[in-house]
Amino acid sequence: MLDKTQDSAKSLNVVLCWHMHQPEYRDPVSGVCDQPWTYLRALKDYTDMAAHLEQVPGSNAVVNFSPLLLLQIDRYSEQFNRYFVDNQPPLDPLLRALIEPTIDQESKYNLVKRCLDHHNFNSGQHFDAYIALNNIGRHILDNPSHIAYICDDFFTDLLVWFHLTWLGETVRRDDPRVQKLMALEKHYSMYDRIQLMRIVSDQVSQVIPRYRTLAQRQVIELSMTPYGHPIGPLLVDLNSAKEATPHLVMPNATEYPGGEERLKWHIEAGKEVFIKYFGTAPIGCWPGEGALSDASLTVLDNSGFAWTASGTGVLSNSLKNSGQQNNDSDTNLYSAYSVGDRAIRCFFRDDHLSDLIGFTYSQWHADDAVTNFISRLEEIAQRCAEQPDAVATIIMDGENAWEHYHHNGFYFLRGLYRQLADHPNLNLTTFSECLQGHSKQLEHLTAGSWVYGNLTTWIGSADKNRAWDMLINAKNSFDKVLQSQRLSAEEQLAAERQMAVCEGSDWFWWPGGDNPPETVSAFDERFRMHLTALYSLLVLPTPDYLQRPFTHSYPGDGFCHEVHQGGVMRRAE
Repeated sequence: MLDKTQDSAKSLNVVLCWHMHQPEYRDPVSGVCDQPWTYLRALKDYTDMAAHLEQVPGSNAVVNFSPLLLLQIDRYSEQFNRYFVDNQPPLDPLLRALIEPTIDQESKYNLVKRCLDHHNFNSGQHFDAYIALNNIGRHILDNPSHIAYICDDFFTDLLVWFHLTWLGETVRRDDPRVQKLMALEKHYSMYDRIQLMRIVSDQVSQVIPRYRTLAQRQVIELSMTPYGHPIGPLLVDLNSAKEATPHLVMPNATEYPGGEERLKWHIEAGKEVFIKYFGTAPIGCWPGEGALSDASLTVLDNSGFAWTASGTGVLSNSLKNSGQQNNDSDTNLYSAYSVGDRAIRCFFRDDHLSDLIGFTYSQWHADDAVTNFISRLEEIAQRCAEQPDAVATIIMDGENAWEHYHHNGFYFLRGLYRQLADHPNLNLTTFSECLQGHSKQLEHLTAGSWVYGNLTTWIGSADKNRAWDMLINAKNSFDKVLQSQRLSAEEQLAAERQMAVCEGSDWFWWPGGDNPPETVSAFDERFRMHLTALYSLLVLPTPDYLQRPFTHSYPGDGFCHEVHQGGVMRRAE
């Protein structure tokens, strides 16, 4: 790490925390992932984010992984190993198509649809060959009968270019194999396709080792989210949602049965996965969606975590409810906090700075965006000059924002790390390095998340409440079967893991509201698929209602949140 000479009394600590997460896309029966997002994000975002940290001296960050993402990345690595060692084709449909001929018209149509449904527009628009292929693909989707007149080279070239556009910017710049394939432009041979598969394998399989090495070099601090990415406050106390929104309409059930024990299970299972891949236990925890409450914070504290974090809204509500003032001129946000008599420290995300990176700077020239961001941090440093150990916390997804930037955010991120690393009054650091500093005191937390400081993104509308009712029904069945002790130890562990998948936050993010209809439908189907698999593991009949969709997109239902970037990101403010 870069040794910076600075006046510590005037220095502002700056923590960049990147959260890496994907829900469980794998069909628990077939083992096939019906969505390719895990390996595509690994190819582009997790790879590029590691490269910036590797290549900029003095860079620091906190990188948070959800355990389910680590497991999914590892399963892709296993698919690549089986292919290159045992010649077994990958399970993922797009990867399989890359090295196998697509014969019948229906398969060709589905291949084109998959590529266009998941295409990386901002990257692809820079390549004329890919634009032409995309245009032909859209014609095919509008005129399926024309597939018979399209030569096989089109489908091969579309697949190759699809994957080339999803490679990280650093890979396209640094790997001569990629440059050769891009220069070829068309008529890709089977050798070219296997070479591309090798490139994809190299990048995905190296994600976890690269971050482990960065942590060992103390360039980054690694942290985790509980196993299935649950909303902890709602597991522990369903009615905690009313602390920030008292008149919220709740599900039929008044509580989530055994929720505190389930949160503890998620934490311990998550730690096991984390230690498996990184060799050491995490010091800190970014809870699912930054959702915290007094009760869930106690669970985190008792689990041995030294720090956790949430959003500005949670701090504002907590200060207000304790009679403390908080306004734009205050420096309350820029401090670590102790809550009650707990040992764990809480940090709070600067929502405005985080949203600038997430939604605004992608439309700016990278140099202007970095200059603006640094100037805002300098202004905060001046305001906090008399506050010891002030810390500005930026927390956001490590993947979803970058395709909206030119060159996958290459120039912005590279410039940001360089300027922060070299700045005399800004100390780029990690949460663990801030633990020994001064902290402020809160008596309690008002339950909420980084989104608006409340929990309405996951509960309170008719469809979200219906999702909770279905989950609670499944949990009651789960409890009865486990109490009967009729499952073997192996069967019980499989059921516990599937229960954890069903408790994930993603199934409650999407129902209802003004999210895109296609995505709402896909997550509806996926949630019901996972619940069905749970009943199967419990050797119980599947409820009839799991055979039917339970949610749709409802613009104007009163619980709509402004949709950004396909619904995968939201502004906190």
